[in-house]
Amino acid sequence: MQIAMVGLGRMGANMVRRLMRDGHDCVVYDRNPETVAQLVGEGATGAASLAELATKLTPPRAAWIMVPSGDITESAVMDLAGYFATGDAIVDGGNSYFKDDVRRARLLAARGIAYLDAGTSGGVWGLERGYCLMVGGERAAYERLEPLFRSLAPGASGIPPSPGRVAGKNAGGSAEQGYLYCGPSGAGHFAKMVHNGIEYGLMQAYAEGFDILKNANLETLPADQRYDFDLADLTELWRRGSVVTSWLLDLSAEALARDAELSNFSGFVQDSGEGRWTVQAAIDEAVPAEVLTAALFARFRSRQEHTFAEKALSAMRAGFGGHAEPAK
Repeated sequence: MQIAMVGLGRMGANMVRRLMRDGHDCVVYDRNPETVAQLVGEGATGAASLAELATKLTPPRAAWIMVPSGDITESAVMDLAGYFATGDAIVDGGNSYFKDDVRRARLLAARGIAYLDAGTSGGVWGLERGYCLMVGGERAAYERLEPLFRSLAPGASGIPPSPGRVAGKNAGGSAEQGYLYCGPSGAGHFAKMVHNGIEYGLMQAYAEGFDILKNANLETLPADQRYDFDLADLTELWRRGSVVTSWLLDLSAEALARDAELSNFSGFVQDSGEGRWTVQAAIDEAVPAEVLTAALFARFRSRQEHTFAEKALSAMRAGFGGHAEPAK
């Protein structure tokens, strides 16, 4: 299947590689011509502008936008829509606010262009692990582009379906393959928003636990109640048979194995928007969300003072998404 990719950063370029590896024809564009040239060398078709990209696609055309959320995504979607026509489709795979998806879908529908919002999780590891995809928008457009979602998704990955699904109504569905149609416009990014909000809470729980363990040998504690834990060993232990096993724990264990003090991390922890939006959604719905709210506020605090917990958070973000701390 033919697809265009607009934005060849940490995730976009590897998504192109995964798609091409599965036999799809990819047309690529990025503001950095060197990035385009790299993928052309690997088999993609390059474009020097959105206008040129549109001409290299066969109708009904499809393009995937993979750029930072906000004004950059807005410009990319609307500029590309100016070169598209009835029957074409645009997928926003970034971390856009779901309310922006609803507005864009309405604007593009008036031109006959389908708009899908695809919450995409996988970070810098997605090329090999695959990308977990939460998709919203017109079901007909989703079904037309489903071969792309199937190629990008992890597949079953050796994980058996939950026992209750085996004979249930959802047995054999796409969720078991790592992608899902979530509903109308905005549903995909709403699901991804809450996913990332949960991520904030999980990361904060790990980080605070590591901080308590690290400080268990303080001289202010009774001498017979001081413990000198090896965090690299302890997190490695927890990866085996523990109820708290997860990919975030894997990344933490890897970071601590390299440097038990996490000295390469200052503890400055950025938030990328989804945590704030999740808390706002909880407010709109009058749903208590104490853990997620506290995790968000902890990131705000990290920009003023830095603890070992914040260093651990920063290390996890670097591990799964390649998120670098701001330059000092």
